Amino acid sequence: MRIPGIRDYVIEKLRYILNPRSVAVIGASRHPGKIGYQIVQNLIESGFPGHIYPVNPHADEILGLKCYPSLKDVPYEVDLAVISLPAPLVKNAVIECAEKNVKGIAIITAGFSEVGNKEEEDEIVKIARKYKIPILGPNIVGILNSIYRLNASFAPKLPFSGKIALISQSGALVIGLIGWSWLYKVGLSKVISIGNKADVDFSELIVYLAERDPETNAIAIYMEGTDAGQELVEACRRAVKRKPVIILKAGFSKRGEIATMSHTGSIAGSARIYKAAFKQSYVIQADDLMDLYDKALALSLQPPALSDKIIVITNGGGAGVLATDAAEECGIPLVDTPPNLAEKLKNYMPPFGSTKNPVDLTGQANEDWYHGAIVEAAKHPDIGGIIVIYCHTAITDPMKIGIRIAEAAKVAREYHKPIVTCFIGGEEVNEVSDWLKEQGIPTYPEPLRAVRAMAALREYGRILEKVK
Repeated sequence: MRIPGIRDYVIEKLRYILNPRSVAVIGASRHPGKIGYQIVQNLIESGFPGHIYPVNPHADEILGLKCYPSLKDVPYEVDLAVISLPAPLVKNAVIECAEKNVKGIAIITAGFSEVGNKEEEDEIVKIARKYKIPILGPNIVGILNSIYRLNASFAPKLPFSGKIALISQSGALVIGLIGWSWLYKVGLSKVISIGNKADVDFSELIVYLAERDPETNAIAIYMEGTDAGQELVEACRRAVKRKPVIILKAGFSKRGEIATMSHTGSIAGSARIYKAAFKQSYVIQADDLMDLYDKALALSLQPPALSDKIIVITNGGGAGVLATDAAEECGIPLVDTPPNLAEKLKNYMPPFGSTKNPVDLTGQANEDWYHGAIVEAAKHPDIGGIIVIYCHTAITDPMKIGIRIAEAAKVAREYHKPIVTCFIGGEEVNEVSDWLKEQGIPTYPEPLRAVRAMAALREYGRILEKVK
């Protein structure tokens, strides 16, 4: 059901859904393999600091927790109710939530508008809206908050912790992306599955995350479709002054539209309309899942680039050429190094090095040369951002290089200059790449991805210049 505008009560109550003090699991199960069992187990194993109330009329306890026959039998306040019941029983559960004055509801259950059962879905939403109880779902994996240790879902574990809030219309994709967060060390603060978005849509979540969530620096979204385009534009325009919004829109092809309708009951809409809306609302668009992660990582860790003049510093000429091509493709073509900066950079390379852009420190470059070159570039008033590329050689220790880059990045931060890095090599550089991300420096395995990340930082810089 379409949202009736961005609602203040929803913005206020989302904190009870994303940071609940207590969670009731309606449809909790005693049987491993059932979703109702997995949710209770995940809440316990994630270290959730609040109270957990399993609700099942046929059990006295589940996983050591006292079980209640119905929600009304829980003698305590409930912030979040997670419903995992067969679809025909969900409506009565929502009525119980209203009678209990629950603050928010997450409906895991599928079998609603995505299979044509829209009438019953709408009835549930009408009840919730009458009592001003926000609903996430139905047809969702659940809600995860890595900072608050909340895993109210059937995803296997919390994501790697960080500053990106991920909103996804696809539940299965959520589970895969949580795995990616650990594999690539891309930190997520919250993961919010919204499924059919029968009540709460993207817009209200965007406003909440941008205006009321200090744990989030960037908002990443996997979207199939929305019937509240005006609200989406309004929300993104509200958000952008505080935090960037990166969206991967799926379902543009003819078959993709059909798949979207059967998946979450959404209307995908035309690419032209969505792209125009994204441009109007200052959304940064992602081309694919990896691009969504790459851009969100950079935007969550680094300041925006406030100048078009991006400089590349590398120890490999070939990597520099690839970065040059990528920069032109991504809308941040490289320009010559300012002469006074070029003169200073000569102190950090052999006579046959190059001070042009890309700056080639040559294969002899050690950690001190990298540090010195980055610091000089960061201090120069014309430079807007720095891309650092390291190709592993037998004469250098990648961890020493990484440590000195991290030290130089602190200087760059003082001058509000973003840094992204690219480490090319094997296991030795993967370890350093993960370490650099933990220091707040986005790192990528190939020049194109590093350049795309810097392009996103420059795009956000341009957006901020417009909205001022």
